[in-house]
Amino acid sequence: MSINAEEQRLVETARRVLPGGLFGNLLTEIIIREGRAGRVWDVSGNEYVDFLIGSGPMLVGHAHPEVNAVVAEQLARGSTFFTNNEHGILLAAEIVDALPCAEQVRFASSGTEADAVAMRLVRAYRKRSKILKFEGGYHGMSDYALMSLAPPYAGNSEQPIPDSAGIPDSIRNEMVVAPYNDIETARQVIHKYKDELAGVIVEPMQRLLPPIPGFLQGLRDITAEFGIPLIFDEIVTGFRLAYGGGQEYYGVTPDICTLGKVIGGGFPLSAIAGREDIMAHFDRSKVGAEGFLPHIGTLSGNPVAAAAGLATLKILKRPGTYQKLHATGNAVRAGLEKSLGDAGIPAVAKGEAVMFDAFFSNRTTINNYRDTLDQNQAMARRFNGLVRERGILKSDGKIYISTAHDERDVEQAVQAFQQAAAIVADERLTI
Repeated sequence: MSINAEEQRLVETARRVLPGGLFGNLLTEIIIREGRAGRVWDVSGNEYVDFLIGSGPMLVGHAHPEVNAVVAEQLARGSTFFTNNEHGILLAAEIVDALPCAEQVRFASSGTEADAVAMRLVRAYRKRSKILKFEGGYHGMSDYALMSLAPPYAGNSEQPIPDSAGIPDSIRNEMVVAPYNDIETARQVIHKYKDELAGVIVEPMQRLLPPIPGFLQGLRDITAEFGIPLIFDEIVTGFRLAYGGGQEYYGVTPDICTLGKVIGGGFPLSAIAGREDIMAHFDRSKVGAEGFLPHIGTLSGNPVAAAAGLATLKILKRPGTYQKLHATGNAVRAGLEKSLGDAGIPAVAKGEAVMFDAFFSNRTTINNYRDTLDQNQAMARRFNGLVRERGILKSDGKIYISTAHDERDVEQAVQAFQQAAAIVADERLTI
């Protein structure tokens, strides 16, 4: 991929004014100028099949005409009001209709905010402070969430490991950690801390690791036994795996879920949704001053984002949409697996059809974070770099599929995988 003078100047400016020259998201200096459907173009005019899709929000593709139309209509009426608005109310109603756990909805602006508020919500409900999360689980950038997201080594107990500088030591005492997909250990930890736990938070599919049979239901059973709220972090999986999210797809209903990405249609919007008796803590008249959880956000329920989200959900509800989405993803995944297999590269693809990637590992089974620690990271980075050079934009850890991706996109991706795999196979001894 070539870079022109304009993009080079922007890269140099970014290096001067941004820490590390980046926003802190994708670790590449590619500067994207525009996107349409399943493709994007950088400032130099290079075209990419986009398997990043904004890290997930653009499930119906970039610049979808139906989404753009409602956004333009709302912009002409105003951008934000800090009051209830029609689009936000209707979006909340759609969420309640769609998700098994949702009886009421509270909007926020980011996944980090929604997850942090959900944890605070169950603390208010249970009047206890500890939260159980799972090793390798991502729940945003709050101090509580950045515990054992990516520990450099596998812990031997439920004591969490901070992932960032600047987190108070006291936070470690408020979080408990267990390995994902290990229901027996989870049961033991929950039983041990049952009188201290405010809630359990889990991604129904943790990053790219699907739940093994019985894991989510086991969590549901043990938390219900002790009256501990179960939170599904569906920032990523909500409206992606199925219209009813991971809870519909895997057939397990939590007490609370968090949503983001898809529901904003490309604009900043997130939500907490769940049981009415728990959500009542946002209403002082229901719980009194001691139980009340104040939550204010300047852009929460923003009408532009809500309009974009409603239009996106309308598109997703059409017959055949999810069948096509899964079929496209299965074709891309099959091409990835075959390319690596034909090249003799040890790797295993994990995830679901709509969101997956390859782990470069000799393991045949990868079920939790600890199983990923021996992945050949250098080989993965090299492969992903070669794929980007061939016009496929993806992160170093995930392929997102959109409804806008078509046969031409699949064909180009598979060809790029084949070429990249062949080069990596030749270089393997030097990596």
